[in-house]
Amino acid sequence: MSAVDDAVDDKEKVGPAGFTRRALLGTAGAGLLVGAGTGVAGAVAYDRRGDGAPGGTGAAAGGGVLGTGRVPFRGEHQAGILEPQQAGVRLAAFDLADGAGRDGLRTLLQRWTRAVDRLTAGEPAEEFDNQVALDAGPCSLTVTLGFGAALFDKAGLADRRPAALEPLPAFPGEALDPARGEGDLFLQIGADDALVVAHALRTLQKLAAGTAALRWQSAGFARTPGATARPMTGRNLMGQVDGTNNPRPGQEGFAATVFCAPGGDQPAWLAGGSYLVFRRIRMLLDHWEELPVERQERVIGRRKADGSPLSAPAGSGEGTAVDLSAQGPDGGPAIPSDAHIRVAAPAGNGGAAMLRRGFSYHDGVLPDGSPDAGLLFLAFQADPRKGFTPVQRKLSRGDGLSRFLRHEASGLYAVPPGVPAGGYLGQQLLEG
Repeated sequence: MSAVDDAVDDKEKVGPAGFTRRALLGTAGAGLLVGAGTGVAGAVAYDRRGDGAPGGTGAAAGGGVLGTGRVPFRGEHQAGILEPQQAGVRLAAFDLADGAGRDGLRTLLQRWTRAVDRLTAGEPAEEFDNQVALDAGPCSLTVTLGFGAALFDKAGLADRRPAALEPLPAFPGEALDPARGEGDLFLQIGADDALVVAHALRTLQKLAAGTAALRWQSAGFARTPGATARPMTGRNLMGQVDGTNNPRPGQEGFAATVFCAPGGDQPAWLAGGSYLVFRRIRMLLDHWEELPVERQERVIGRRKADGSPLSAPAGSGEGTAVDLSAQGPDGGPAIPSDAHIRVAAPAGNGGAAMLRRGFSYHDGVLPDGSPDAGLLFLAFQADPRKGFTPVQRKLSRGDGLSRFLRHEASGLYAVPPGVPAGGYLGQQLLEG
């Protein structure tokens, strides 16, 4: 996996559930599982409101109608980064057509902007609206755009390609399928209704016809807001509480961890933007589920029931600070040397951290009968060379959880800053 659960501060304590604002409070991500690693799904602990307030909406813990949730499309940062996870997501990548060039790309991004402006407000798109989502509201729809490395050459923008968009290195044990990763244009489309998500992707795909062709797509899911009696961190397909120590807005250094700032080798057009690492990580569930619960907990370093670290008493809760120096009854480390949360801990990775926003997927079975299921890992960060890469390098070599994971697809994208009033997606790159 990558750096999940404990890719923040080893001693950080989780804030109270029910935190309400335009911010993600606990998604899964880089790791795989309980919040510290490279490939597990993210979990969310937040309160959505149906009053149109920043931070999303819906009927989760606090009333309102789920479909009325509306996330502002325009702002300093793109939507879909700081917002709580929605119930469903479609990830898709497109390749720019030969000859489309810079002008074709600009026209496409302007068309996508007009459509997303309307769709996120719960209105029909002006073009290619198939009425699939006609009866639904916005359902907290967000659309997040990223640029792949190859796009810059195709669009005549090679001099504006960020240095940090260099290819990710190969990691031990991965078996990547190029057909299910990379791509010139990346879209993360999330909403709390599956029809709204499917409708948005189909609309944007039709608008791209002749300019960009769909390369791949993947569908994922998270817990539906309101499915639990109170807001709480979700679980991944391994059954682990996942996303405990995700970075949170308001923490010292949060913006510097997630968003790009001018200076160094970061291009000016990317200021306020981010980098997104995508990994499709299959969980070897048949093997994992053969382990007794106690063994699963030692692989992760947390108890399965409530997410509490093995360095603390049972029942202390997932927010209890992790003590990597604690000893167990046998005199050995309470948290094993190859436990996921230990290997992914920022203290052992030069402080490397990222904002994880992963979703689970389950696409049936493989020819051998095993589940084709796992995590669509998404991690936003200011520089993947200082975030995902060093953490994943360590996880791939020393994480006990890696025996139960297979990285099968990958992508790295530059995520431009938000869309200002009167502007369009990616305008900073094309006209900056």
